[in-house]
Amino acid sequence: MTDDAKLHRMIARAIRAPSSHNSQPWLFRPTESGIDLLADRTRALPVTDPEDRELTISCGCALFGLRVAAAAEGLGAAVTALPDGPGEERLAHLAFTGPAEPELRDLASLIDLRQTWRKAFTDDPMDKDVLTTLQEASAREGTWFAPLEGDAPREAAAKLVAEGDAAQWADPRWRRELAQWMHPRRAGDGLALPGLAVPVARMVVRRFDIGDGVAAHDADLADHSPLLAVLGTEGDTAADWLATGQALHHLLLLGVKAGLGASYLNQPIEVIHLRPRLQALTGQMGYPQILLRMGHAAMDQTPSPRRAVQDVLTEGPSSADASG
Repeated sequence: MTDDAKLHRMIARAIRAPSSHNSQPWLFRPTESGIDLLADRTRALPVTDPEDRELTISCGCALFGLRVAAAAEGLGAAVTALPDGPGEERLAHLAFTGPAEPELRDLASLIDLRQTWRKAFTDDPMDKDVLTTLQEASAREGTWFAPLEGDAPREAAAKLVAEGDAAQWADPRWRRELAQWMHPRRAGDGLALPGLAVPVARMVVRRFDIGDGVAAHDADLADHSPLLAVLGTEGDTAADWLATGQALHHLLLLGVKAGLGASYLNQPIEVIHLRPRLQALTGQMGYPQILLRMGHAAMDQTPSPRRAVQDVLTEGPSSADASG
């Protein structure tokens, strides 16, 4: 195993990954040959994400961050996905082997710059070469990346986002779950709010269906984003979800490199009966996993908080280490 200082730096980079509700549902376990990535299912979102699909995608984002962090330390990384099988605690083993990947090493400095940008983008158009780069990176991670081009597909996607918002906000269970993840920034996770605002925000979210207003706002964001695209996979298994997370973080960091911000409008995927309608807009076979919006942004906001490295490290023997 690598030394403690390198381990700390790698985990510190890995935990900057995005996650649903900033739930950070991951744990890391050092082993003789590398690091195990474990799902922390105590941080699951049973209403929003009943099958732990988004939880696994979030962990996949952390896994890609770990690959980048290893490259920054001069270490090659070989990933064994789901070494104990689907549904188990250990989602992946990363073994330090071979030379570092130069492309990944070059992304390391961008990890701390990545933010989720939920506001409108500027009107600056997307460079077509950047889009090609994103599609090629997605394919290397075993996923597909389908831009929604033309007025009709974009408008249809915006309507699906609005329908998804309306369905979720009409569900009191969903509102309660959202409220539970509204935390003061000092908590280190969740949807960070000023401490004094948290009780009021939680009360409003729990009691009131404000879906109409949210739907109109989100539909407008979808319709006016320079790039609106679906990240998807051929299958819909835990392995596909893990690949989606790695691809998503790869795309986000490439976006930062190109001066782009990004955020997600995943309502048409989270509301299950809308998912086939979104898939039909892509022209792709398979399953939509993420609806991503990208564009140029100031990116001058405070990054979301993260738990401390020591809080996501766990100990204990792994089963057969890398070979599972």
